[in-house]
Amino acid sequence: MRILVVGAGAIGGYFGGRLLEAGRDVTFLVRPRRASELAESGLRIRSPLGDVTLRAPRTVLAADLASSFDLVLLSCKAYDLQEAIASIAPAVGPQTAILPLLNGMRHTDLLAERFGTSRVLGGLCVISVLLTPDGVIDHLSEFHDLAFGELPGARSHRIESVASALLGAGFDSRLSTAILQEMWEKWVFIATMAGMTCLMRAAVGDIVAAGATDLVTALLDECSAIARGQGFTLSAAALERMRAMLTMPGSTLMASMLRDIERGSPIEGDHILGDLARRGDEAPLLRVAYAQVKAYEARRAREGHHNQRTRAAVAETT
Repeated sequence: MRILVVGAGAIGGYFGGRLLEAGRDVTFLVRPRRASELAESGLRIRSPLGDVTLRAPRTVLAADLASSFDLVLLSCKAYDLQEAIASIAPAVGPQTAILPLLNGMRHTDLLAERFGTSRVLGGLCVISVLLTPDGVIDHLSEFHDLAFGELPGARSHRIESVASALLGAGFDSRLSTAILQEMWEKWVFIATMAGMTCLMRAAVGDIVAAGATDLVTALLDECSAIARGQGFTLSAAALERMRAMLTMPGSTLMASMLRDIERGSPIEGDHILGDLARRGDEAPLLRVAYAQVKAYEARRAREGHHNQRTRAAVAETT
């Protein structure tokens, strides 16, 4: 099976690297700078489960894609999705399966609109990983889970072929016959954590220390109610597990979206919070959390525009 991994950053680089280490036929779709880094230093993974350096992994630039692949592993940020869709188009043939690992659900709609519903699989991953400034993929825990399945839930010859490629490839992978349910459950959890930690600008334990656990559980109730209204009722066990994680005293858990805000980076506010809010009716806390991250984006855009004008003015006087 020919596998195209879109990007060689944190998530794509980790799972693609493990697949390559396991002997799978992997090509990374990357930008020129990352292609040069990989050619010079290799794909480097640092992990408590085993470090690896893969010398000169096969890469391709978007402009050079000329043939289709059997599987496209898509793990970009939501704000890069439209660019990624345009980039992978030459690689998507009649038999290609696209496996996205983004949070939320909007990406499945966009991919189906462009390539057809039949080509899109459901997927999610649970992993804590980042790309360091020197290009190392730093795996921060022992979790590296990837679940996948046909969106309707049925087993098929195609999904069995995908399973053969992903199972036993150096990470924990699992074929699910209820992948949409699992994606919704993760979305509810991620939206609650992102909404509350970004709104409070604090980790879970800090919010608990402030006596605001009732706000956390209220937001969780809003998000789970939206899922229920869309036909995906979370189990009592799943909700209890989420409540425990989101109200744990002393926990340093916070959403990656908050870390992005603290760095002044782009965020996935529309994809994770906005799209969920649009699918529900009464969700006042979720709407406040979404408005807060949109205000951050507005300020970031304004300040970025101001900085660009300042740099231009300086250039004109030097």
